[in-house]
Amino acid sequence: MMFIRDGNFAPWFRILLWAAGIAVAAGSYFLLSGLAMFAGAVVGMLILATGTYAERANMLHLKPFDNSYKKARKSYEEKDDE
Repeated sequence: MMFIRDGNFAPWFRILLWAAGIAVAAGSYFLLSGLAMFAGAVVGMLILATGTYAERANMLHLKPFDNSYKKARKSYEEKDDE
């Protein structure tokens, strides 16, 4: 089971994050009260925002969870050694 595929979350995981964020925020709003409701809604919105961020990055063909910066660092180190 791969969560990250091609530098972004897998499609099923993005949908899961989105649905879980809505469920946590709505559930805390309707089932809790006071500070617990606020904390639950904030956590739900953070989960939802993570899924939305990954989906937008996918639409723009960005790779926010890629580790290509390591390749760039190695290329600069090789140039410095010469």
